[in-house]
Amino acid sequence: MSTIENPVKVIAEIGCNHKGDLDIAKELIRVAAQECKADVAKFQKRTNKELLTPEEYNRPHPVPTNSYGATYGEHREFLEFDVEQHRELVRECEANGIMYSTSVWDLTAAKDMASINPPLLKIPSATNQHYELQNFLCENYAGEIHVSTGMTTREEIRKIIDFYKERGRAKDLVVYSCTSGYPVASEDICLFEIIRMMEEFGNEVKGVGFSGHHLGIAADVAALTIGRMCESQGKGQFTHIERHFTLDRTWKGTDHSASLEPDGLRQLCQDLGDVDKALAYKKDEILPVEQVQRDKLKWNAERHGNLAGAK
Repeated sequence: MSTIENPVKVIAEIGCNHKGDLDIAKELIRVAAQECKADVAKFQKRTNKELLTPEEYNRPHPVPTNSYGATYGEHREFLEFDVEQHRELVRECEANGIMYSTSVWDLTAAKDMASINPPLLKIPSATNQHYELQNFLCENYAGEIHVSTGMTTREEIRKIIDFYKERGRAKDLVVYSCTSGYPVASEDICLFEIIRMMEEFGNEVKGVGFSGHHLGIAADVAALTIGRMCESQGKGQFTHIERHFTLDRTWKGTDHSASLEPDGLRQLCQDLGDVDKALAYKKDEILPVEQVQRDKLKWNAERHGNLAGAK
């Protein structure tokens, strides 16, 4: 565990990587919690006929090998869990000591998931300009509201922050630096956006997070370091790191290839905890671990004689 007061929380974004199978979803929860030591298991909730136009719903999936239906709408319906199934997932999370959450993509999904009253709900980048949805959560949901800012202009992000401030909910808001792509190349991760967001919004919101769709885990450790440096300069709190999670990156589906498998998520959680402990100033000029070595190894005049002579 980190020695800092508020260790960063790791979100295992399961999303739709369960392939529409509730048992696989529960196994993903158990592995994320017990083997990987993540803090949050997050899913997704869509009302597809509300979210998609009839044309979008009835057209073929753009990548047929990833599709679970004859049309994109059938594919999306196959991957949906109903409210009672999400309640089962909440119970599975509670049994495994991990926090449950879900992204809500539309107003009906927001109403359904708010009825479960989880500790946090997420607005994905795709719908962060859907203010009817967000206003419903502001007025009817008391938990944290997390918002990703991929494919979103700076002016639009400012509008999001102001929207929550006007409703007295900014201190329940966590905004995420994010690049929307699957997977994202290193040069497009743009980690310094964390600095900009914390400088501009860090003290207006509850926290700033990082949602990554890249390969590997090095960038997440760098994100933590950048966030903690901003914290040390009084620019708010860096609170969450989110990564897509699957049991097998070769499985059929859209997000698996940009997800971490159990070994990767386990290593990420461990590395973030270790680095978080290391991001500190010395409490003493000579630490206790150094004093032992100083007594054994440090050259000094008393032990060796002042060969240069005193001046």
